[in-house]
Amino acid sequence: MTTPGHLDRAVSDPIGLVVELVAAVERQLEHDRIRSVVTSVAGGRAKSRRLASHLALHPNVLTDGRSPAPRAVGDLLIALREAGAEAVSPPCCAECGRQLRTLQRRGQDWYCWNCGPQPESCAICANTRRVASRDRAGRPRCAQCPDADGRDPITVISALITELDPKAGREVLADAVRRSAPRPSYQQKLAWALEANPALLTGDGHLAPLRAILRLIDLLHAAGVAGIVRPSCPRCHRVVRIDQPLGGQRVCRTCIAHSRIEECSRCGARREPATRDNAGRPLCPNCLITDPANLETCINCGRRRAVGTRTPDGPLCPSCPALPTMTCSICGQEKPCGTSRVTGRPWCPSCQHRSAPCSTCGRDAAIVSGTLARPLCTDCTAPEVWHTCPTCSDPDYPNPGQCVRCLINQRLNELLGPSSDSSHPRLEALRRNIATTEHPITAWRWLNKPSIAPVLSDLAAGRRTLTHEALDELPDSPPLAHLRQVLVGVGALPERDEYMARLERFVTDLLTTQQDPDQRQLMHQYTIWHLVRRLRRRNNGRPVTPQQFIAVRQRTHAAVAFLNWLRAHDLTLRTCRQADLDQWLTDDSATYRQTAGHFIRWAHANKLTTIHAPAIRWNGPTQPLDDEHRWNVARRLLHDDTLKAEDRLAGLLLLLYAQGAAAISRLTIKDVEVSDQGVRLHLGDAPVHLPEPIAALARSVAANRKGHATIGALDPSPWLFPGGQPGRPISTAQLTQRLNQLGIRPNQARSTALFQLATEIPAAILARTLGIHTDVAVAWQRLSAGDWANYAAEVSRRASTQEDTR
Repeated sequence: MTTPGHLDRAVSDPIGLVVELVAAVERQLEHDRIRSVVTSVAGGRAKSRRLASHLALHPNVLTDGRSPAPRAVGDLLIALREAGAEAVSPPCCAECGRQLRTLQRRGQDWYCWNCGPQPESCAICANTRRVASRDRAGRPRCAQCPDADGRDPITVISALITELDPKAGREVLADAVRRSAPRPSYQQKLAWALEANPALLTGDGHLAPLRAILRLIDLLHAAGVAGIVRPSCPRCHRVVRIDQPLGGQRVCRTCIAHSRIEECSRCGARREPATRDNAGRPLCPNCLITDPANLETCINCGRRRAVGTRTPDGPLCPSCPALPTMTCSICGQEKPCGTSRVTGRPWCPSCQHRSAPCSTCGRDAAIVSGTLARPLCTDCTAPEVWHTCPTCSDPDYPNPGQCVRCLINQRLNELLGPSSDSSHPRLEALRRNIATTEHPITAWRWLNKPSIAPVLSDLAAGRRTLTHEALDELPDSPPLAHLRQVLVGVGALPERDEYMARLERFVTDLLTTQQDPDQRQLMHQYTIWHLVRRLRRRNNGRPVTPQQFIAVRQRTHAAVAFLNWLRAHDLTLRTCRQADLDQWLTDDSATYRQTAGHFIRWAHANKLTTIHAPAIRWNGPTQPLDDEHRWNVARRLLHDDTLKAEDRLAGLLLLLYAQGAAAISRLTIKDVEVSDQGVRLHLGDAPVHLPEPIAALARSVAANRKGHATIGALDPSPWLFPGGQPGRPISTAQLTQRLNQLGIRPNQARSTALFQLATEIPAAILARTLGIHTDVAVAWQRLSAGDWANYAAEVSRRASTQEDTR
């Protein structure tokens, strides 16, 4: 009988549900044997969930073998029968009921060989019979009317290729044909297609009706056959693999992805959907990975997290390394094992999922200890008593062996050397911070990362100086950036504008790669004296934001792409004309076409070219404004105490005060002013008085703020929303992801809030209150068609009324 719990498990634990349903029917097979069969058939998450959902709704298919059902159900029935199942029925034909050994499907139904194929009218004799083959035009032929072609297809194809390269060897050509089309019938189709259009071999391969033609071209080209031209993608013009059909042509996988772009129903990102939800709405890859339903239980730590590594024994989360091979304390086999938190002994993933009658109490429950002959459940397992840590004699450490802090100190001595008067004083600050951290397990894992340990050893041994410049010589990576911030947090390195330093290194490296002296000088003038100089002047001592860094980098890449395109067409900025610019804007192979307009306008203003690319005028938001959804989400954030306070506050600042994710992430504790009169939040020049319950949320977040940084974290953090790196706020990407999980699309929600506020508040007050530019506020007021003449008259009337009452 199907229960709501079955349907929930079909999402959270599909393999376990299928094993349970099969075991309830089939008593002959062992539990482990059933699980291995189900695991081999179930495949990925989507397929296993379809299998579990169908069996949960239609469990009778295990005993009657009747369709309609997904293909995975039929494969499971066949695999179970081959494994020795007797109570499980094999698949049965939907028409005659015959038991099947292999599957033929029409829709969701299974058919035998006699009932499955649909008869068609033969193209020659017009009789309605079973289709035996198809002719070169793709029309059906019966067995009595084959499309006879007595020629050898390999000989026909070899003759066509020999016309291009007379020196091509017969054996080489025959081997290429056999590898691209192993079956003789397919070789015949290949010969017909090439005979009808020999240009497929000389550049028109994107028009190939058969995928085997593209494989043949690749094999011939790799064999050095002259005259064979690998086709380019008709959309992006790249010479890459093009075996995906689109609009009657063969295109590359990237162009297929671009043709399938949709807006993610959860985060609003425009990408190729990775899957669809139950309502058929698209979900992008990021939302698919972070969906709570797609989280799996790690076989090492037992937490439900995203899968980092899949092993034959089960999934591992990104934080857990591969399991060591040990002797399982239950089954006695040499397998990858974790450590039981109850007994402190190794046990393999199979035993972690094992259920059996307990040898003591007799209950059918999960096995925690004992052996296969005498299993013990949790209640009957006596936990091991670990009195003290053998190193530090810590009486509060309940696990075997050394405590984590002792292991950390041992690892620090290995990396930094024993602590002494001659030790590096700034690294000693790092040692003390790690040794006394609040979360020692996290610190232990961080110290053992392969990207962290060698750098710390080099710094301690003097092989690398403890400076920002020395760390800049290492390959840029997220772990290195985190290590740098840890060293800054403990005082081992001075604070610096990290994104400005990264921008300077990027510009320097890019200018070094420019071979043309004129182009290098032009790029130096544009990047150093325009982009970077203007950024310094605009920030006026404030650090560069990630968005500013990305914008400058994109504009730099766009300028290089445009200059490279000009050089490829024998043009320069001086000789380029407006017609050439129009060709660039319509060229499918050109990149950064819109972003390059900034460089073109700068060159035009500096009299370096006569062409001009007008800026795109903003005419309002491109996404629909949904004010009803905005208020529904705001009500939930105001009253749902089960959500995190920081997520509720960030969402309300976006929905009610039109603050973007970047602005929210940069709020500091100084921006929240708490007094007896209430809570005031400084978003712009004029503070905003927060009403309840938003004021209570702001007080709670300000008092209990804590980031994810474990080592080198500043206490207390100056940021209202601390991030994962010490001394840094939460990143815009991370905050956006957390808002997406609340059902908030930041861009759309902020546009909706600004539109509504612009209809109610004058532009000057809106700009001073929300911290936006006056021109932006005026543009939103014009877009919302707000009439502030009546507003001014109303304010004047209020003032006169107050004077009269006095």
